[in-house]
Amino acid sequence: MIRFLDLKPGEDASDVRDAIDRVVTSGWFVLGPELEMFEHEFAAASHAAEAVGVGTGTDALAIGLRALGIGRGDEVITSPLSAAYTALAIVMVGARPVFADIDPERLTMDPAATADAVTRRTRAIIPVHLYGQAADMPALMEVARRHRLAVIEDCCQAHLASCAGQPVGSFGDVAAYSFYPTKNLGALGDGGAVTTSDPALADRARRLRNGGRTDRYRHVEPGVNSRLDEIQAAILTARLKWLPRWTDTRRARARQYRGALADAPVSVPPERDAGHVYHLFPVLSGSRSELQEHLTARGVETLIHYPIPIPRQPAFASQRPAQCPVADRISAEVFSLPLHPGLAPQAIEEVAAALHAFQAAV
Repeated sequence: MIRFLDLKPGEDASDVRDAIDRVVTSGWFVLGPELEMFEHEFAAASHAAEAVGVGTGTDALAIGLRALGIGRGDEVITSPLSAAYTALAIVMVGARPVFADIDPERLTMDPAATADAVTRRTRAIIPVHLYGQAADMPALMEVARRHRLAVIEDCCQAHLASCAGQPVGSFGDVAAYSFYPTKNLGALGDGGAVTTSDPALADRARRLRNGGRTDRYRHVEPGVNSRLDEIQAAILTARLKWLPRWTDTRRARARQYRGALADAPVSVPPERDAGHVYHLFPVLSGSRSELQEHLTARGVETLIHYPIPIPRQPAFASQRPAQCPVADRISAEVFSLPLHPGLAPQAIEEVAAALHAFQAAV
């Protein structure tokens, strides 16, 4: 069986165990030296001045929005193809998510559709760097500049990615990262971070994650309780040193897939930027269900990311979402093949052979 993903620590197991033991021995579990160390090192790795550890990637988006003063009555444009949590973060701060359709090759927000979605209520855009491939940030930043919009980059699937040679997360006002266990840099539980190069935004994000307080008993604004705990911070610091190597492996496996899938009965979205970090390896097929059943029978596990565009979710029916036909089509055809740093090259050949066998059978 070729599993889609294996979340158990592998070559980093000893480092992870040492990190956990260190925190347990210290007896300090929240807002301590491990978090400070991780924030410092992750900011440097992400080419940001500051990082603020929070409880989840969703909280990172919502805190970033609040730090920018975005809330009730405002509109925020984002992608219809993403985990629904991107848009839920907008709802969490009282704003309205507006969806701009996607580029059919990059699978991220189409800059022209984004510009068309701007209204007098628009305050910000949230580009999603989906599957590890960066959105077209130069074009999206031009839209933001033209309309004086804040930019919150959703980097939850794009640790260490870049766009046109510039690190993701460094284009906009703030960026949000997730450390959910499946991510390229994953914790052994939930976690997230806000990054920014604006000290004032970083200060407010730190205050908001901790109840809006400036000292132990003084709360100057309503905040939330969303803090990256010491054990997860220590684990992430240990794993951060492995991340460049894991990223290189993901890229190598993706290159192998691209070669092995030539003439296979799937469409492989092109790599539009060399900074792609391959959080996932999506392919498209008009016979998705049949192809997934075929692969399952041959011992290959696949998943769909994402089968329902966010505007089609019942949770957003009251938001009067616009039609996004490209996202609708992609969601009906996309599914993801196994790709992770522990995946052996031979496994990719087996997946490709199974795909080619489907072609021979039809």
